[in-house]
Amino acid sequence: MSLLEWMSHSKTRIRRDGVTIGLRESGYEFYVGMLRRLEPLKPDGENIFEKEWDLLVVLDSARVDAIQEVEAEYSFLDQPGTLRSVGSASYQWMERTFTEQYADEMDATAYVTANHFADDFLEETDLFCLDSVWQYGWDEMKHTIPPRPVTDAAIRVGREHRGEFDRCIVHYMQPHFPSIPDPVVDPEQTADEPFDVQKSLWKKARNGSLDTDRLWAAYIENLRYVLDDLELLLENFEAETVMISADHANAFGEWGVYAHPNVPLDCLRVVPWYQTTSIDKETYSPPTPDRKPMDEIDMDERLQALGYK
Repeated sequence: MSLLEWMSHSKTRIRRDGVTIGLRESGYEFYVGMLRRLEPLKPDGENIFEKEWDLLVVLDSARVDAIQEVEAEYSFLDQPGTLRSVGSASYQWMERTFTEQYADEMDATAYVTANHFADDFLEETDLFCLDSVWQYGWDEMKHTIPPRPVTDAAIRVGREHRGEFDRCIVHYMQPHFPSIPDPVVDPEQTADEPFDVQKSLWKKARNGSLDTDRLWAAYIENLRYVLDDLELLLENFEAETVMISADHANAFGEWGVYAHPNVPLDCLRVVPWYQTTSIDKETYSPPTPDRKPMDEIDMDERLQALGYK
């Protein structure tokens, strides 16, 4: 964003939200813009295609210290590690991960994803297969794509195409907000208002009206929620080397930043890199999904619920 664009947005924001809120939000936007300038001073991240793995599980916005907090509860989280991601947000991670340089690797990779940015950067022909679960796995009550449709899709791909691809990426939406087991519902939000939990929660934490510890507790519960489902995937997918990681992490106040704006901070770029293995014990058979078409209105509502509108 240029300075002139920022000034224009600031004027609009002040007219809409009032001087106090408008100046506060514009000041934060300017500050985040300055932090982006640090990019050349920070080390490059590691592209996942440079690493060894057969199955890569991406937990959207998972922090290293969050995984460490719950690792003792899951037997498959016993080989910890970290990785420096190539991005601070999902779209940046995809833009820098799925590049022409790795075209051959991508051609032999299956990608099962709940993240809608995949369709902005990838064509089905770029990969062995692309299963965009976000298009049919949305839960209207939970305002997100729960883990189970992703797990189901991954198991189907693993069984139906076993031996046909070299690698598989399974991209869950959790622990990205909204938190399914602990939604942190805003009591001031009325039923007819658009559901916009991602932006509203982080904004409330930033301005001090929501306790950061309360937000962290909801985040941890959402992480447990997806890890519980990951346990099912690891019993029903054949892969010798499984890495559990994230596209980026979340900031919880470091450098005055919240959520995951496109800034090169370590709290956003350093992500988990846990190793395990998985064997298809065939303990579960996923149902056939109902792939209903999605119109533009549905898409806008979903993006707003995830904080992208």
